[in-house]
Amino acid sequence: MMTLLFILSMVVFSYLVYVLLKPEKF
Repeated sequence: MMTLLFILSMVVFSYLVYVLLKPEKF
């Protein structure tokens, strides 16, 4: 359960970083 939560948070974080780095793309 903890591992799944950790992986999910990592995916969300990387997605947010991607959006912040490429705001014109979305």
